[in-house]
Amino acid sequence: MNETSGGARNAPDDVDGWPRIAVFGAGAVGCYFGARLAMAGAPVTLIGRPAHVQAITAHGLQFESGGRRQAVTIAAQTETDAVAEADLVLFCVKSRDTESGARTIAPLLRPDATVVSLQNGVDNAARMRAAGGIDALAAVVYVACSMPEPGLLRHAGRGDLLIGEVGAPPEETVRVADRAARVAAVFERAGVPCPVSADVRVDLWVKLVMNCVFNPLSALGRSHYGKMIADADTRRLMRDVVAECVAVAHADGVALAEVDVLHDAALKLGAAMAGATSSTAQDLSLGRPTEIGALNGYVVERGRALGVPVPVNRALVTLVQLLESA
Repeated sequence: MNETSGGARNAPDDVDGWPRIAVFGAGAVGCYFGARLAMAGAPVTLIGRPAHVQAITAHGLQFESGGRRQAVTIAAQTETDAVAEADLVLFCVKSRDTESGARTIAPLLRPDATVVSLQNGVDNAARMRAAGGIDALAAVVYVACSMPEPGLLRHAGRGDLLIGEVGAPPEETVRVADRAARVAAVFERAGVPCPVSADVRVDLWVKLVMNCVFNPLSALGRSHYGKMIADADTRRLMRDVVAECVAVAHADGVALAEVDVLHDAALKLGAAMAGATSSTAQDLSLGRPTEIGALNGYVVERGRALGVPVPVNRALVTLVQLLESA
């Protein structure tokens, strides 16, 4: 990401009490939340790939939502030095790039900077700590968005977060709760719902279950979420995926809700985001590597380690990887 500089910077030291924010990995998720913060007045710098940076620098970030488009003025660059100036870093790279991304930004971070992982999967914060010594907060992201072309962000539904700490030692509980509340307040000020989670590990697993249901089935079936939940056979297959995920989570000591509760939650999510397609479907359509290994693949890996059979999830991973290899 640090090949060339791509645009002007906005880095005032304190704009109406906002922290300085760097978005490391300005794909769809990073651009969505970066744009929401910038639209509210926060000083935000997107760090992304040259094509997006050039388009955003020339024309602003084109933000489509609810049938309307607006150009969001926001700084964008390919170099990583904005991380060194940031009070708050939104870590938005794909899960497969977690370790390399953590090693890239770790030497640049200020001692008092806060890093938040806005990624798919349940173990990114732990992987960042292991790879780069970064004590990151974890965010559970619920937003349907895509970038169909450079500089264009298309928002299809939702746009809220849950935030919390994974694996904080008991003596750090007060500090961590205060830190999470401060970051949540930044998002809330920008109109992004962001409650602090009482147990973010459970919330991450709930999101993982939703991803395991919608990502491979949307990709393999070439379907929007609304079409999936309207089909009885697909609903039954969705329940099978949920059941395997719950069995693995329970074996791993995660207090997930029961299968029917989570299956109903998936159906409601599909109804609320009926026009959405999954990030796995988007990646496959563009010939990019998917995150299936951090989603259903994680369930397969933990199921193997814990002795829990997960044949449906294994089949979905195999089929997505077969398409990926093609």
